[in-house]
Amino acid sequence: MAHDFVIKTFSDERAYHNTAILIYLKAVHSVFKDADVTIGNSLNQGYYSYINLNGAKLTTSDIHKIRDKMEKYIAKDYEVAIEHENPEGAIEIWKRYRCNEKIRLLEGRRADEDIEIANIHNYRGYMYCKLLPSTGYINLFDIRPYRNGLLLRLPNALHNHTIPKYRDDDKLYEAYAESKRMRKYTGIEYLADMNKVIEDGDADKVIKSSEWLISRQLEEFAETVLEEKKKVVLIAGPSSSGKTTTAKRICGEIERLSGQAPLYLGTDDYFVERDQTPLGEDGKPDFEGLGAVDLELFNQQMEDLLTGKEVDIPEFDFIKGSKIFGKRKTKLQKNQILVIEGIHSLNDVLTENIPRRDKFKIYISPLTQIGIDRHNRVSTADARLLRRMVRDNQFRGNSAEDTLESWPKVRAGESVNIFPYSSSADVVFNSSMVYETCLLKSYAEPLLMDIPETSEQYEEAQRILTFMRFFDKIEDAEPVPDNSILREFIGPRKK
Repeated sequence: MAHDFVIKTFSDERAYHNTAILIYLKAVHSVFKDADVTIGNSLNQGYYSYINLNGAKLTTSDIHKIRDKMEKYIAKDYEVAIEHENPEGAIEIWKRYRCNEKIRLLEGRRADEDIEIANIHNYRGYMYCKLLPSTGYINLFDIRPYRNGLLLRLPNALHNHTIPKYRDDDKLYEAYAESKRMRKYTGIEYLADMNKVIEDGDADKVIKSSEWLISRQLEEFAETVLEEKKKVVLIAGPSSSGKTTTAKRICGEIERLSGQAPLYLGTDDYFVERDQTPLGEDGKPDFEGLGAVDLELFNQQMEDLLTGKEVDIPEFDFIKGSKIFGKRKTKLQKNQILVIEGIHSLNDVLTENIPRRDKFKIYISPLTQIGIDRHNRVSTADARLLRRMVRDNQFRGNSAEDTLESWPKVRAGESVNIFPYSSSADVVFNSSMVYETCLLKSYAEPLLMDIPETSEQYEEAQRILTFMRFFDKIEDAEPVPDNSILREFIGPRKK
């Protein structure tokens, strides 16, 4: 029977999603005994999965069978039992499922280490987080065909336990396809591959390969901007995507290719005066909403710049809470490109005076993290959270506890101000690198371990530590180049 369960928090969402994925995997395994299923990243308000049928195509009848099996398991309300194995016992289980990457991840682990394995009516899986008690808690899901695979669509914490309206995020799919090039070029498909590279002392080679591919993508974007004679480049993405570094590197590529440096602007300098900042539902100033931006001034100055007029670009004094003028009087030179970075940059209200044909929009996020195994990846949200946690500690003096406490509000704001506009982008830039979680672990792990059991953030800290325990650490950050996106979070090289 279905339980009256409602997703209210991001913790609820993770448990619900991973339980639903486990039920989905059991259903596919029941319909196709020998099928190899890969769960990809979140896409189109769901999870993209690929079922390898040895050349055969998935039919409408097959999809109905999978859905029927899931509904049957949910109606039966099977217990999600947690079994405890040592690595040797877990390896024997994964041998039966022919999950070689899971086996490799456990080889060499401490003999008495506790490995928790979820069991739904004799189907076993490892989901790296807490699960719901039984299958009956999954009271809402949808399956639909997409490209060469399937989408498992689920409710989330930001939409009142409803499945969001479907939209075809074709640009995101293309970015995921681009990630295959990185995996092929670096030779890193799953976490076990990365751990082996670290063990062999070759992490610097993977860092070099990953960074080269990032540089090549940014070069391609700059080439497109110049070939299509765009006048304005707009860059937006959620927190800790690497927007600032990316914007500056694109400026550098455009200058290298054209001989003329773009004019770079950040929308943060166009905040309204502090006493004019609108209040959020909690009664506190809402600095994330579009109402916090002086739209009239911004639009007028962008129009003036593009028509060759001199403008007095403000600098926002965050201590005084007001704009300061007189420091950046400037105008665009002939054919000089304007690069604008900020969370609202893809919202056309921000640049309504600029014709769409003159804009080149880039949506940036660390989208495709390394696969822990074929059924689990580091989520985009967790990738950004690790980055933010390290950066906030390095440069803002904030503890991991502070970052975890503020994170739900940050994500809620993104769902309103950023994500709805991602589909309007001309290109989606995946700012992640296959090595980054192994590197960030060296910085984040001690911060998370400092959170006491008495803290409200303790459980979340333990969740992150639990999934990170399988990542071998990259201790030496020196091979990470000075212009790497990750330097925005870990800081510069030692001089």
